Amino acid sequence: MTAGSSDEHTQRIRVVAFGGGHGLAASLRGLLSCAPELDLDITAVVTVGDNGGSSGRLRAERDAQLPPGDLRMALAALAGDDPGHQRTVALMQHRFALVGKPDRRGSVTGGSKAETGPEAGSGEKAECSGEAGSSGEAGDKAGWGSVDRRIASVGGKHDPLAGHAVGNLLLLGLLELLGDPVAALEHAAAMVGARGRVLPMASHAVGIEADVRGGDPDRPGEVVTVRGQHAVAVATGHIEALRIVPSSPPACPPALAAIAEADWLIFGPGSWYTSVLPHLLVPELAEAIVASPARRLVTLNLGADNETSGLSVADHLAALHWYLPQLRVDTVLADAKWVGEPNPVHRAARALGARLVLAPLAVADGSPKHDPESLGTALVPVLGSDR
Repeated sequence: MTAGSSDEHTQRIRVVAFGGGHGLAASLRGLLSCAPELDLDITAVVTVGDNGGSSGRLRAERDAQLPPGDLRMALAALAGDDPGHQRTVALMQHRFALVGKPDRRGSVTGGSKAETGPEAGSGEKAECSGEAGSSGEAGDKAGWGSVDRRIASVGGKHDPLAGHAVGNLLLLGLLELLGDPVAALEHAAAMVGARGRVLPMASHAVGIEADVRGGDPDRPGEVVTVRGQHAVAVATGHIEALRIVPSSPPACPPALAAIAEADWLIFGPGSWYTSVLPHLLVPELAEAIVASPARRLVTLNLGADNETSGLSVADHLAALHWYLPQLRVDTVLADAKWVGEPNPVHRAARALGARLVLAPLAVADGSPKHDPESLGTALVPVLGSDR
């Protein structure tokens, strides 16, 4: 990030938040709610493995350099509060319905699984009616962007816009026009008055694949390979290994610079295997995270989803060490109500070098979703310590 004066560096707290989808959006909104008490310089580093819904279709049909959905959601989370910027956000978030739908102002479905579950990592996983999801065996040549055309057809006729968010098409157009992901995101950020920067974790889209024991219901005791972020996110069974393809994608250079200059690196909440851990699998990014002088904070999820079924809260922390053994963490933030028995989590946090901080983080209706204001309240004393 652009260096400022020494006074600015003394006053501002530079934060880099990693993730994707609804989890990262909650984290970013929580950070913005700290604004009255802390002067934060926020950078979001977003996963680029999404191959479901609109993003998956754009990867398959347009060979999109990056899947735009999670990037769009991060921009929306950081958008300015004034009416003009919020109207632009509403436009970017608007999703085209089928032509034959009586009320085409709504989304194609009444809300994706990602919106109703425990802060799934990607908002593009199951946006459209009839979407079966990718098994990774069909679709584009790499198997990372398969398309189920039932999601965009009515009366037997293909509706190419159905299911697409306007912001996804806007970002795709900017990527094609400018040829530079960073420039494209900076232009989109200016359009929404973003109070922070949004960057991709890698300069090109990646594939996500996992070895899953019990991933095939017909062979419950066997390990099968599941390909594609969407397929991994909805797979049943136990994930035994996670990979990205290619294994060494080029990291986004400004993201590396932001990590090197950060005061805090924040991981989670979000889908652990498809939104949080992929950042640790990009070699250049992992090296920068380990080498950064920043302190590190992990925000734990409030509930399990398919991909972490059977994984304890402590296991979430152990997975960070498994995929990046050199990672040291300073603080683990969790909700006292949702964390369960705290002693195993205390031990898992200590194994990473961290202290466990328990605070009320969930929304008031009892659902497993982080409340941005509560999250911000909990973050203020942590991020502001030793200022």
